[in-house]
Amino acid sequence: MTDMTIPARATLGTAGGLALVALTEIAGAAFLRQFLLVDDWRAVVALLALFAGALFAMQRLPVIEANIEQAFGANRRFAMLFGTAIVLAFPFVLQNSSYALHLLIIAQLYAVLALALNFQLGSANIPNFATGASYGIGAYASALLALNWDVSFWLALPASAVVATIFGFLLGIPSMRTRDSYLALVTIAFGVVVHQLLNNLEFTGGPNGLVGIPAPELFGHSFASPLVIFGHSLPSQANFYYLSALLVGVSILFAGRLHHSRIGLAWNALRADELAARCQGINATWYKVLAFAVDAFLAGFAGTIYAFYVGFISPDNFTFLVSVTIMTMVIAGGMDNTLGVIVGAFLLTLLPEKLRAFSDYRILFFGITVIAFLMIRPQGIFPQRLRRYGG
Repeated sequence: MTDMTIPARATLGTAGGLALVALTEIAGAAFLRQFLLVDDWRAVVALLALFAGALFAMQRLPVIEANIEQAFGANRRFAMLFGTAIVLAFPFVLQNSSYALHLLIIAQLYAVLALALNFQLGSANIPNFATGASYGIGAYASALLALNWDVSFWLALPASAVVATIFGFLLGIPSMRTRDSYLALVTIAFGVVVHQLLNNLEFTGGPNGLVGIPAPELFGHSFASPLVIFGHSLPSQANFYYLSALLVGVSILFAGRLHHSRIGLAWNALRADELAARCQGINATWYKVLAFAVDAFLAGFAGTIYAFYVGFISPDNFTFLVSVTIMTMVIAGGMDNTLGVIVGAFLLTLLPEKLRAFSDYRILFFGITVIAFLMIRPQGIFPQRLRRYGG
């Protein structure tokens, strides 16, 4: 039986808790801004070392992490409002960098995909290498609706999510005939089949993909145009930044509600001991299939935003490597931990771009960096937390 010691916590007053929350969120935003804007590889390495040092300090001095967790737990509403304000203001401090906004958009979409997979891998311990395929199904479904039937983005968004969810059920039902590594193989096969279909079917554009996906419009404003707020003009990417940030926010709320619901409890029971869960009357098959559907549902939303953002999609955007990357984000960030999954998604999205200075050795340094972080925090950047029950 694992010995779990609870670190002592300092008693934080209301003012101290609010200050700690604000300081933590500002420090995180400042670090992200600097990481996005630096180009010199030495500065990138220095920032990574700073991040690793912070993780090492939390690992060696658990009271630091415990106090931060306590402060956020006691001031949830303030943390949420202050964090929302930072997210809204963030594009204004990026020096009108279109590239930085582009990286943020991709990172946020991958954060949604990682949260989607976390329901399976983190909550229920179901390996799924088909999240990239669900991502592609959502992108292609919305793009085909827009190009062939002139369906607006706002209608294609929920429609593509429904299509992806249907495929999620179609994957989940036969997957219940297998377990463990065999289940993983089934999801790998599904991803390969979807990629091959996208690559060979005529109506999907084959290897050439789909071109000319129109930009969304809202109240007459095209998302392809610069966004003007209070007289300050932001690059057109800011439109999709706020849209993807909204999707991340909804996904976080969705994840929180599911985690604390009977569904989340059932998933955790299956992760702990499937046989014991079945003996307690939990319909393991239904909850596992539901996990596949929820994963595909959120992936469909992310795929739609990606398709309308880039305006062009091809099968190469949704390969098996995408699914592996998403799974790495969940594991490195911390399974069944929403914050950890999001941090893992941002880190693994931005790292390859910031390591381009290493040219052919970029992937090598990327792998070394991920391994180093896992050595410092073996259970992920922000590990899974025990459930807490209150009266």
